[in-house]
Amino acid sequence: MNLKRTCLLSFELFFLGLIKKFNKKKIVKGFTTNPSLIRKAGARDYKSYCKKILKACPEKPISFEVFADDHKNMINQAYILNSLGKNVYVKIPFCNSKGNFCGKIIKELNKKNIKLNITAVYSSSQTKKILKNINKKSKVIISIFAGRSGDTGLDPIPEFKKSLSLCKNYKNVEILWASVREPYNYLQAKQLGCHIITVPPSIIEKIEKFGGTFYQLTLDTVKTFLDDSKKSKFKI
Repeated sequence: MNLKRTCLLSFELFFLGLIKKFNKKKIVKGFTTNPSLIRKAGARDYKSYCKKILKACPEKPISFEVFADDHKNMINQAYILNSLGKNVYVKIPFCNSKGNFCGKIIKELNKKNIKLNITAVYSSSQTKKILKNINKKSKVIISIFAGRSGDTGLDPIPEFKKSLSLCKNYKNVEILWASVREPYNYLQAKQLGCHIITVPPSIIEKIEKFGGTFYQLTLDTVKTFLDDSKKSKFKI
């Protein structure tokens, strides 16, 4: 099964120069951000920086995340971010920092036909809770963090399979493979049937070079060893 969107560029999406560069690539079908990335960009005004990103990419889908931690302010920020452009998806975390599920917020915004990207999701049980709070019309992305799960020794693959199965009757819902660790994750997401995968620039460049054989890899590796030993002028 092919990915509906080949890649949704993520992570290093905080420098405007990178956005402009990768926006030209056919493999990149959209962008996503979060407060941490925008902070790394040195932005002091969140809304103004979001506007700069939209100016650099006025058509492809872009996800902007709320950073408030309470119901009222999360809702207010969601409306503001949504008003910035028709291509905006508003990112809402699965829960706030106190562990309270953001179901009511998701439900309210979904009813208003605001495109949502539900982030910081790790399990199919969380996916199930999200689905109970949305309709089958308004667009929703569910971002499941594969890499961070793997970092702790947890296998994310079963959670993706279960989540994809739960969403099969929701034509408006897309499952996103988030937290990429290596180029092969792209193929894993594709094989699973994920709709989107967020990929940092360094990995996109490797994906674009996919191909070759095991023999060629062996040859390239041996040549690298030989080249390094010559440069070091090793002797035994």
